Amino acid sequence: MRAAYMFAPGDVRVIDAPAPRIEEPTDALVRLVRTCVCGSDLHPYHSMAPNPDGTSMGHEYLGVVEEVGAEVVTVRPGDLVIVPFVFSCGVCDFCREGLQTSCRRAGLASRLGSAGAQAELLRAPLADGTLYPVPVDEHSGLLASLLTLSDVYGTGFHAALTGGAGPETTVAVIGDGAVGLLAVLSARRLGAERIILMGRHAARTDLGREFGATDVVATRADEGVEAVRELTGGDGCHVVLEAVGHLPALEQALGIVRAGGRIARVGVPQYREGPIGREQFARNVTITGGVAPVRHYIDRLLPDVLSGEVDPGRVFDVELSLDDAARGYELMDRREALKVMLRP
Repeated sequence: MRAAYMFAPGDVRVIDAPAPRIEEPTDALVRLVRTCVCGSDLHPYHSMAPNPDGTSMGHEYLGVVEEVGAEVVTVRPGDLVIVPFVFSCGVCDFCREGLQTSCRRAGLASRLGSAGAQAELLRAPLADGTLYPVPVDEHSGLLASLLTLSDVYGTGFHAALTGGAGPETTVAVIGDGAVGLLAVLSARRLGAERIILMGRHAARTDLGREFGATDVVATRADEGVEAVRELTGGDGCHVVLEAVGHLPALEQALGIVRAGGRIARVGVPQYREGPIGREQFARNVTITGGVAPVRHYIDRLLPDVLSGEVDPGRVFDVELSLDDAARGYELMDRREALKVMLRP
């Protein structure tokens, strides 16, 4: 089986790896038809500790079920399935509450289902609680948009929803990567009337305008804060969606949020401590967000994807074969690609 492994910063190789197999009666074996490089994959690409054995990469998947364990009942061979990036049992209290990321049997804290998605085959544990079958085949023109439901669209929606985007709100989105752009789309779908996208790459912010951004601010730090404050009459924004994960983005969010407003963080934090203290407390600013339970959101987001009413797959601007995965990382690292789709 061919799979992408990362061995050190900047060192991605596609190698022959052991093929997965059914190990438990709740498993499914999935042949991947589309996968991709995520912006969060660039964090280890910049800073991982060298590992001579390599680390399998990727967590966004779309595939066809090849085989199922004896206890699997919700999917069958031949089904095209969305594979959310966090595995879940579907029956524990957290899963029933829609927080599959905290599943008691799997979830973010577990290594279950952690094998990389930038590969030809995947062992999917807890198949009934994780895999989501869709009523199209692997040749559908909707594959790019369906793939976003495994992570980036659900994550952008999580930001907009937990941040409180809606009618009569002014929303700022920090970051013009795929998650930031889909947070713009989600905020618009939730009824936000004004959406300020903070990003510096014209091709991306142009797509952001098509997704619903009403204003673009291309500056950062104090200059960016001042620009947003000027656009909002000095008050700042009711909702700020932080889709970067670096400390300056959080500081920028705190600088542009309105008193009584909400900041939703969905960029994976690359810092341990942030400036949350008396000023945030005194201004009644709520900080929310977190890891998106994308499995919970598929029911809500899928119908408009299937109907073609929305096209979140437009965030993929480069498609490569799996064997070219290293080039995909390079293109995203150099900001020459927004999001790279890989075809196993």
